[in-house]
Amino acid sequence: MALDLVAGVIAAILAFEVRFGEPITPYNLTYLVLSALLPIGLFGALAVNRAYERRLLFVGTEEYQRVLSAGLALTATVAIGSYALDVHLARGYVLVALPLGTAACLLMRFGSRKALHRARRRGECLRRVIVVGHELAVVAITRQLRRERYHGLDVAGACLPPLRRGSIADIPVYGTFAEVPRAVRQAGADTVIVLSCPEFDGVRLRRLAWRLERDDVDLIVASSLMDVAGARTTIRPVDGLPMLHVEHPSLSGARRVVKDVFDRVGAAVLILLAAPILLGVALAVRLDSPGPILFRQVRVGRHGREFLIYKFRTMYTDAESRLAALRHLNEQDAVLFKMRDDPRITGAGKWLRRLSLDELPQLFNVLGGTMSLVGPRPPLPQEVAQYPADARRRLEVRPGMTGLWQVSGRSDLPWEEAVRLDLRYVENWSLTLDLIILLRTLTAVCRGAGAY
Repeated sequence: MALDLVAGVIAAILAFEVRFGEPITPYNLTYLVLSALLPIGLFGALAVNRAYERRLLFVGTEEYQRVLSAGLALTATVAIGSYALDVHLARGYVLVALPLGTAACLLMRFGSRKALHRARRRGECLRRVIVVGHELAVVAITRQLRRERYHGLDVAGACLPPLRRGSIADIPVYGTFAEVPRAVRQAGADTVIVLSCPEFDGVRLRRLAWRLERDDVDLIVASSLMDVAGARTTIRPVDGLPMLHVEHPSLSGARRVVKDVFDRVGAAVLILLAAPILLGVALAVRLDSPGPILFRQVRVGRHGREFLIYKFRTMYTDAESRLAALRHLNEQDAVLFKMRDDPRITGAGKWLRRLSLDELPQLFNVLGGTMSLVGPRPPLPQEVAQYPADARRRLEVRPGMTGLWQVSGRSDLPWEEAVRLDLRYVENWSLTLDLIILLRTLTAVCRGAGAY
C-alpha cells in the first residue's frame, strides 16, 4: 500500500511538471489539488479492484492484471466524469498522470516481488507447511516447492496413511491423517496442504478446516488438475456442493489473433531497434571462425509442421560429426544433449550463448509467423519422435523465442521439467503472461543462469 501511494505521488509530480513546469498560477492551482488527490484516487481504484488480496500478492500474473484493471477503471472514470460534469481537464496532464501512475505501481510491485523472492531463496520469509497425502504425491510436491522457493512454502513435515513412520526423502513424518493438528503444533507450522486422496472426503476435510481455523492455520487443498491456473477455474455450488468448473484454454479465436498481431509488430520493432547489434554480432561470428554466419536447423512448430529456425552460428562447422564422440558426456538426459564446456562451441559462441544473442535471428521467424515471441521451446524432430502422448500438447501453439523454460533455468532444467513448464504455458496462456515472461527474460539473460 505504501509503495502504491509513493507511485501515485511520483506520477502526480511528474505529470504536473511535464504539463505545466512553471510556478503556481490561478490556472494550474486546480491541477495542483488534483495532483495531491491522485495518489488517493489510485489507491482507491486498486482497493476496489481487489489488488491487495493477500492470496494474489507476489506470485502469478493476477496481481498485475488487477493493477492494470484499476488503472483503466480510474482513467475511464475521470474521462466519463469530466464529460458528464462538463469539466475541462488538460488532456496532456491526464494522459501523463494516469498511465504513469499505473506503470509506477507495476514496476514497484515487480521490484518488491523480486526482493521477496531473493529473500525466500535465502530461506527467509517462508511459511512452514505440513503436507497431507500419500507418499509419492508428498515427495513430488515437496521437490517442486523446494525447487520453486519463490512461492514461500517450506515443507516442514508430512502426515501419511497409517503404518508409515520415520521420514521420506528427508521429510519428517509426524503421524497419520488423524494427527494433523498435533503435527502442526510439533512442527511449528502455519499452513497445511492436503493433496488429492480418497481418505479425505468432504466431511473429513470440513472437520479438519474447522480444527485448523481455531489455531489460525491456513488450509490449502491441492487440486488433481495439472497446471491449470485459477483464471480458468470457477467454483459453482450445486445443491450445496462446490463444483470446480474448468474453462477451455484459449488456443484459437480473437485472443490468438491479438497475440499474432502483438508478435509480428513486436518482432518488427525489435528488428529495427536491434539492427546495429545484429550487424555487430554477424561481423564477430564471421571473424571468429570459418563458416556461415547463420545456423539453420529444422524444428517442429505448431500442429507438428516443420520449419527452419535461424540462429547465429555458435559452433564450429564440424560440430555434428563430433557429437557421437561426446555423447557419453551428456549432462542432460536421453532426449537432449547439453554440456557446459562443449568443445564444439567457438570463442564468440560462448559469449553469444551467455547473453542469448545467438537467438536474435529468430525475430525473423516470428515476423514470418513460424514462431512467437513467447511460447514453448522449439523442439527437434527427433525429440518429438520420443514424445509421450501428453507432451504433444505443447505443439498446439507456436514455439517461442522465450518462455517459462527460459526464465526458469534454461539448460539447467531436466527435460521432463521443461516439458511440464511448456504444458503449463499452453494451458494458461494470456497476453499478460506473455508480457511478464518477456520482462523476466531480461533478468534471466542478465543472470546468464543455465545458458550454455
